[in-house]
Amino acid sequence: MTRTEHTTTAPTPIATPVPVGSDPLRQLEYETQTPSGPEAVRGILHPAELALRGMPVTCSACRARRDWLLLNQGRDVWVCCRCGNDWLEPEITRKDFDALIADPTWTRHPSTGAGRVALGFDGTFAGVYLD
Repeated sequence: MTRTEHTTTAPTPIATPVPVGSDPLRQLEYETQTPSGPEAVRGILHPAELALRGMPVTCSACRARRDWLLLNQGRDVWVCCRCGNDWLEPEITRKDFDALIADPTWTRHPSTGAGRVALGFDGTFAGVYLD
């Protein structure tokens, strides 16, 4: 009589990375890293008037002259107004953008759209200056 043995061996556990949200120390490490890579988008609030080559920047939709959100990705910088209007500004270089960041306190958002909503640049505060 032949005897068939079924031996079950426990599968070797696969080292899976710990999700960032489950470990507070890894979350803190992730949040304090500066955005990097070609797809990184950085943003900075600029509450004062912005002048390029001596000319004040004015929103073409609502005529606002201050309270901007500047977004940088790669070499490009966009100017966003509280009314929801935004445009690519070729006069602002990445070097100029980097010079504006004196105290980088990074806040991460899942997308640029979510960041605009969180910061109030989605049209919700159209015509309102926040001081």
